[in-house]
Amino acid sequence: MNPEPDELFGPLRRYWGYDAFRPLQERIVRSLLGGRDTCVVMPTGGGKSLCYQLPAAMLPKQTVIVISPLIALMQDQVAQLTQMGIPSALLNSSLAPREQAQVIEKARAGEFRLLYLSPERLAREETFEWMQGVSISFFAIDEAHCISEWGHEFRPDYRQLSRLRARFGDRPIAAFTASATQRVRHDIIHQLQLRDPHKYIASFHRPNLRYVVRECDARSQPDMLVSALRHYSDGNIIVYAPTIAKVEETADFLQGIGIPAIAYHGQMDAADRRRNQERWMSDEVRVLVGTIAFGLGINKAAVRAVIHLSLPKSIEQYYQEAGRAGRDGLPADCVLLWQKRDAGLHAYFIGQINDSQEKERAWQRYNEIRQFVESKYCRHLQICRHFGETPKWKTCEACDVCGSEPAWLSAQEITVAPKRSKSKRRKVQQQPLEIKRTSRPTPFVQRESARVTPDRVASNPDRAASNIDPELREYLREWRRETAKQQNTAAFIVMHDTTLDEICRIRPHSVRELLHISGIGERKAELYGQSILDALREFEKGSRSSPAPEKKVSPAAETMRLLAEGRTLDEIAAIRGRQRSTIVSLISDLVERGEVEFQANWVDHDKQNKIEDACGKLGLSKLTPIKEALPPGFTYEEIRLVVALLRRQEEHDTAS
Repeated sequence: MNPEPDELFGPLRRYWGYDAFRPLQERIVRSLLGGRDTCVVMPTGGGKSLCYQLPAAMLPKQTVIVISPLIALMQDQVAQLTQMGIPSALLNSSLAPREQAQVIEKARAGEFRLLYLSPERLAREETFEWMQGVSISFFAIDEAHCISEWGHEFRPDYRQLSRLRARFGDRPIAAFTASATQRVRHDIIHQLQLRDPHKYIASFHRPNLRYVVRECDARSQPDMLVSALRHYSDGNIIVYAPTIAKVEETADFLQGIGIPAIAYHGQMDAADRRRNQERWMSDEVRVLVGTIAFGLGINKAAVRAVIHLSLPKSIEQYYQEAGRAGRDGLPADCVLLWQKRDAGLHAYFIGQINDSQEKERAWQRYNEIRQFVESKYCRHLQICRHFGETPKWKTCEACDVCGSEPAWLSAQEITVAPKRSKSKRRKVQQQPLEIKRTSRPTPFVQRESARVTPDRVASNPDRAASNIDPELREYLREWRRETAKQQNTAAFIVMHDTTLDEICRIRPHSVRELLHISGIGERKAELYGQSILDALREFEKGSRSSPAPEKKVSPAAETMRLLAEGRTLDEIAAIRGRQRSTIVSLISDLVERGEVEFQANWVDHDKQNKIEDACGKLGLSKLTPIKEALPPGFTYEEIRLVVALLRRQEEHDTAS
């Protein structure tokens, strides 16, 4: 199929509400409609999903099989497509057996334009058997770097995808990834047995992002984090922490000093995790602290900063996670606050790898990320060269090495706590700071098609955030939140940030005017058009958003209240939705500050005596030597609690 231009732009307008493609999209769509194997490497936010969804919408009675690694990502994309009027479904373990059977039956009847499967599902022989009865147009492999052992997220189940060529030899295969080096790209093509594929490699240069790297320590890192969070007054922020315990501790710490933040990690209850993600997506809470489990498929345009609190495992991982900032094309910061001990931990875990080849690959990734954070060469240039791109420029003027730094990071403007006694709390700067850039990078827009127009491309980088009434923006965001709750769906599925911002600028007075806004197709206009117009009219009459909810009790105060009720540590962890280790860490801090009395039932009396003996010999500064000196069976939680008690007693004796 070789469609005329109007044949492509009709469904693009009708379903997505766009009048033009982003760079490379049209060429990729044409390759897939032409039945060609393809390999696509496109940065986060480049619009990869549209490249296979648009051809699917144009091929009646045929189905695109999409291989995706995350259930949540499948659910979001199916919900979005369904709202747009494109029949889609997913098939995974989240469905009951009867529902799975119904999906398979409908797929064989040709009722879906897209069907999402996990790589684990494709490992089953039964899947290949029923797929023989489906009219498949092509296969789309998302996160294709997972198929390569040289990729930063290698997953053995992805290797099963090599069977697609043997079992469906006449069907095209399209591989999509946001982060793949030349070696990984070649491996993807080899593993999937792509036949003379069309290759589309977008530039890895994201000039609207500013990369800032700082080595710090356990004392200065929280100060830097708080200064950063108080500085970014608009848009959302992602804070990546290395462990579940660190996620919870950081979220509690921020809440305790008056910065609303929510946690996200894989061991949370699925409903809580989904609810927290939705609160962040709908702007109820601006700061989300998560592990690397957060982010795949997140379509949030106005992320003004991504802050890492530890050294990533690879440049690919960092590029993918940091790239979730600035998807609207406006300036955003990618801040990496790493510590020497991060590198030591990486080296330790690499040493535990038994497979010699995997160990070699892990060491290579380790050396590359160490060079990235420690070198004095342009960060943008390092990233581009890592992925095989050779820019002609030598300086980006958008990274710390090239002289561009946020004002909050300068030594003069960070209030670093002086050396303090162990029981005193760190003091941090409380006032927001003004951003200062040495230069503002020119937003990157490739003109791959003559039909690309700056006023109608989705999330166009040339759009400015000016001329938007902040009260109207918040009013429409509240409309979106309420609409999403009524439909039991995510706010971003109802409408994206950039679309809401354009509504604020244009203030349409009819459904016809709404249809000229990027992101509002015919289906969206049908579903929400009148409701949006009603909301705009109510705003013009003086209606405003409801006042913000009352400030919640701090994590420390809530924990102290539960202790006063006689709750056990396990009960407190369950009530607060935290890991036990996080609760123990917080209570230890409260004991050390003298705000909570040590309770005898926390640690067995005999164990407490042995821990105190070890502390008498080794001191109270570090827990690991104490743990190593004790017999097996002693936990870090028990040691932490007893050490907190001894530190408090030491402080009291000194004061006396």
